[in-house]
Amino acid sequence: MKVIHSKYKQRNMKIWNEVAPRYHKKWASVNKGPFQSTKKLIELVKINKNNLVLDVACGTGVVTKQIQKKNSNLEYVVGIDTSITAIKIAKKYNEKNKNLDFINTDAENFAFSKKFDVVTCQYALFFFPNAQKALKNMKNSLKKSGKIGISVHGSKYNVPFFSSILDSAVKYIPNYVPPGTPNLDRFGTKSTLKAEVRKAGFSNVVVKEFIFNYNPGKFEDYWKNYIKYIATPLKEKLNALEYSKCKEFKNSVKEKTLQYTKKNGEIIFPWQVLILTAKNN
Repeated sequence: MKVIHSKYKQRNMKIWNEVAPRYHKKWASVNKGPFQSTKKLIELVKINKNNLVLDVACGTGVVTKQIQKKNSNLEYVVGIDTSITAIKIAKKYNEKNKNLDFINTDAENFAFSKKFDVVTCQYALFFFPNAQKALKNMKNSLKKSGKIGISVHGSKYNVPFFSSILDSAVKYIPNYVPPGTPNLDRFGTKSTLKAEVRKAGFSNVVVKEFIFNYNPGKFEDYWKNYIKYIATPLKEKLNALEYSKCKEFKNSVKEKTLQYTKKNGEIIFPWQVLILTAKNN
């Protein structure tokens, strides 16, 4: 299992190093769709003046920037991520902010000499192959009665932006999801998310649900952006498809988007986001 996890992490890190600039430009730095939840996460975790904050799997530094923007009197904010490229973008994106640092490290294995008042983790828990190890590591990094705030996407059928393509992709593209990849919606319900966090030893666990809308444009925009933004390994698999199969794949995706398509041809996807808050015992 350790070997499988290690291979998955190496593969995931390589992908994130490639897609981080595109991800930041199209998604993370834009307050649209699921990233409308960034402010909600920070509000719900209730960061106070002079708090020491850790942002786990900080990506390109969007959460850390919002934390600093909302709380100018913080003692310090630390963002950690395994992607070197994401960390570089985060540093540049936050270069005007003080009392802030970014460190390239693994969520399952980091350690700090100081304890934090608050830990945040946006859209990352489902990526960790050993979520319990990561959660317990976060818990060990918190002060007594410290708080954690976690956001995840809802189950795949509550996030049709993903499922409209994924359900067809796994049918037409062999090994579209490589072996060893965690189920990325395994914490997509309130009960599963709560259970996982309670298992790690947290208390006062509360999960709130939000539904945001996201407009990827018309179908051709949605499809072209999918082709444009996927990582190289997936592009290679897609390019290896016969023309007729690729056409079938595209038509299958289009059919799934019809229920979300308005009369003017624009697609409006609902996007479920779950935000959890809890305390360290």
